[in-house]
Amino acid sequence: MSPPLTLGLDADDTLWENQARFDFAQGNLRDLLSPWVDGEVVDETLLNIERNNVKLYGYGVKSFTLSSIQAAVELTKGEMTADLTTAIIESGWGIIEHPVEILPEVAETLEILSDCYQLLLITKGDPTDQYKKISASGLSDYFEGIEVVREKDPNTYLELLVRHNVDIKDFVMVGNSVPSDVLPVLSIEGRAIHIPHHSTWGHEQVDESVVESLTFPVVDSFSQLPDILADLPKS
Repeated sequence: MSPPLTLGLDADDTLWENQARFDFAQGNLRDLLSPWVDGEVVDETLLNIERNNVKLYGYGVKSFTLSSIQAAVELTKGEMTADLTTAIIESGWGIIEHPVEILPEVAETLEILSDCYQLLLITKGDPTDQYKKISASGLSDYFEGIEVVREKDPNTYLELLVRHNVDIKDFVMVGNSVPSDVLPVLSIEGRAIHIPHHSTWGHEQVDESVVESLTFPVVDSFSQLPDILADLPKS
């Protein structure tokens, strides 16, 4: 008899709302910098800076805040004030202090899934921020393992599967990010399910041409997972 599937579940924007908090803070940044440049320039500059800075600072609120300050210095051509810096920092605090908002039907569906599968929570970001959200979510008891990783790439997935004694053929990753939750798992011959979120960070978006030749389920809501998993072909 084959072992039960192990599900890897992303956290941010899969189990709870996340990107909306960053979108709100980015909107504040556009307003703060409006005397110098328009919003599209702010968005483009910030995204380019973030793409470079994740290699240094990783993901999360601290990286976003430092990148926002850097963008402000660049776009104001050095006219940055203490008040402007403080306002950007306070936007970052707003993200950290915002209550965790579980997405619809997640808790009920996790209860169903945990009866049938081994669940691993696999998320990337700042460990302090992520563990705080995990604790506040009240969902941690559903998971047999929790992994906060610096990056979701093929090597990271292989390492954590070895750590949890899971064969790749018995593993399915579920999440909202194609670059983080789908592509690296497919590249190591695993399986993945995509649950798109209403808002996706530019760094986590891919061109359609990247995925047009790939096959993986895409579902509208978390509550569809039990039926989708039941219909997955046996590995």
